[in-house]
Amino acid sequence: MLQSLQIKNFALIEQLHIDFSDKLSIITGETGAGKSILLGALGLVLGNRADLTSLKDKTAKCIIEASFKISDYNLNDFFNQNDLDYEATTIIRREILPSGKSRAFVNDSPITLQVLQQLGNHLIDIHSQQQTRELSDEQYQMQIIDAVASTGASIATYKKQLTKLKSLQLDLDTAKQQKADLAKEHDYNTFLLQELIDAKLEAGEQESLEAELEKLSNVEFIKELLAKAIGLATDEQMGALQSLKEIKIALQKLSSLSAEHNSFYDRVSSLLIEMDDVTEEISQNFETLVDDPARLTLINQKLQLLYTLQKKHNVATVAELIAIQNELESKAVQSDGIDATIQKLEDAVTKAKAAIDETALLISDKRKAAIPVLTKKITALLSQLGMPNARFQFNVTHTDNYYITGKDSISLLFSANKGTDFGLLKKVASGGEMSRIMLSVKAVLADYSKLPTIIFDEIDTGVSGEISNKMGNIMKVMSNGMQVFAITHLPQIAAKGNQHYKVFKTTQGETTVSELKLLSGEDRVREIAEMLSGKDISDSALNHARALLN
Repeated sequence: MLQSLQIKNFALIEQLHIDFSDKLSIITGETGAGKSILLGALGLVLGNRADLTSLKDKTAKCIIEASFKISDYNLNDFFNQNDLDYEATTIIRREILPSGKSRAFVNDSPITLQVLQQLGNHLIDIHSQQQTRELSDEQYQMQIIDAVASTGASIATYKKQLTKLKSLQLDLDTAKQQKADLAKEHDYNTFLLQELIDAKLEAGEQESLEAELEKLSNVEFIKELLAKAIGLATDEQMGALQSLKEIKIALQKLSSLSAEHNSFYDRVSSLLIEMDDVTEEISQNFETLVDDPARLTLINQKLQLLYTLQKKHNVATVAELIAIQNELESKAVQSDGIDATIQKLEDAVTKAKAAIDETALLISDKRKAAIPVLTKKITALLSQLGMPNARFQFNVTHTDNYYITGKDSISLLFSANKGTDFGLLKKVASGGEMSRIMLSVKAVLADYSKLPTIIFDEIDTGVSGEISNKMGNIMKVMSNGMQVFAITHLPQIAAKGNQHYKVFKTTQGETTVSELKLLSGEDRVREIAEMLSGKDISDSALNHARALLN
């Protein structure tokens, strides 16, 4: 419930403080007196965008502060989720600085406009003529039915299921695109992979082949030098082996004289053994060296293949070629497995659709069951408002489409008079009829939604006389369960209020300001009489005003 409102330096208002009752409050005033300014101030508190044109004094900041009693509206979770201090009496403050910057606070904690707007949706429903036009909107019509059908929990479940379905569908679409991409690359990748497989790549192979190539390319030169080495080692007169043998014999005679000489003998003996082994291996290597042009050709061909593949894949080693081969084999396996992935996702999508379809059907059934109840209540109220023959036809169609709140589409048809065909509401209802329909809808929704405050901004447009009196009665009944404000030009409605405020403009020097005054007693009688007869108030108008108030 809106308990109080303070406004400073906003539009034509210099400073204003006002307290409100929890019943029906009436706001009246001449056109242009500033009633829209009050709504504008409330709009800022509820999160509307602000600009410098809102400031009366461009050098000072604008402050709008509203106090709400929220203890009965189960908002603790909202405050916890948004890290706000919960207070049974919550104060929302909005500041607009001369620089153009805007700040918002809830119980002195800074808050973003997005969160403020979400909070505002729980506090006040401002009904304007624009919202009356929204009655023709399919989404708004569905919200009306859902309020009566109590589909909130089912729609919450549906939205979670819809999120899951969209996620699975996205994964499925991605997998199918991946399959298409792999199909485009498949033939080329298969060709590349087969090339690498046919090359029979082995780690270290390139270095081994290059060494063997060097050897086979220089067979004669190598044999010549090996033969020379063998000769120097094995010559009977001057060979290294013969010389070592003679050194060994000489040292053998000295080895028994001292440990030092024995060490010389042992070392030369080791050299002789090592020299003999090396000479033997050199001889064997010499014997195995043959000029093999065929092998040389094969090595050249294999190396040329390796060099070609390395250039083609922009790498420098066989190890890198093997890595590319492994990657291509992995892609081939991936291509083979993508069908299984797609099948798995298709099964999951089918299962998710079955679950969400079941929930959507439950929502649709609840809506169809609620329509007769809703229609009966609205037509009963319209009958009181001078439309006894009004008829509604809510056509809810279950579709194959997944909308945000289910799979239903809706069309609202209306007939105001007997013998007239049904037509789309926005085409066949007049402005006055739309106002009465909207009030009836709001009155019905008041029994189902838990909105603490509703503000009717000239919902009485297009009606007068006894009908306006009935509209006032409906608002009066609504105010028994919620706080109701009515901005009106009709005395019949104004007389129904528990409180009556008048908005008026005054001139102070060179400045025009808007003010708000709580009327009581004779002041209220005169205001209603003026609404009846104009500035020149007659005695009959005063008597009529007293009669209305009584």
